Amino acid sequence: MTDKLTHFNDQDRARMVDVTAKKVTFRTATAQGQIHMQATTLQRIEDGQIKKGDVLAVAQVAGIMAAKRTSEMIPMCHLIPLTGVDIHFHNNGQDTITAEATVKTKHVTGVEIEALLAVQIALLTIYDMCKAMDRGMVISDVHLVEKDGGKSGHFIFDQQSK
Repeated sequence: MTDKLTHFNDQDRARMVDVTAKKVTFRTATAQGQIHMQATTLQRIEDGQIKKGDVLAVAQVAGIMAAKRTSEMIPMCHLIPLTGVDIHFHNNGQDTITAEATVKTKHVTGVEIEALLAVQIALLTIYDMCKAMDRGMVISDVHLVEKDGGKSGHFIFDQQSK
């Protein structure tokens, strides 16, 4: 890993990194995060008792849409043709839902930000759909779990170094 900041030009102003000379390779990234809530909120989500609809189905679509539109929200991100986006949810049976997004492409730059944004938006959608009954929900631990492809190679999150 290099310490050189690549998003600044020779005048120390922001720029979008030039990836013109990079080779097209298969790239994938997986991100994960959690939303903590009251046990009754989780139970109502599981039972389909949220007035706004199927919370996890809506959150899944929102996360996919976010991944596809990342370059519109993060100023220095490249517009990347995604070849796959998949979002899964699981819960601890008590008070927490974990969202995990995997994003894939064949392109010249990676999809880490797309995966991270997909998780954030999926979790925010859960918050939005449940906030009437539980404004104390907390989104936490959003991080890159794994990425592969490109010059920087394979990365796996190390829980110990957190």
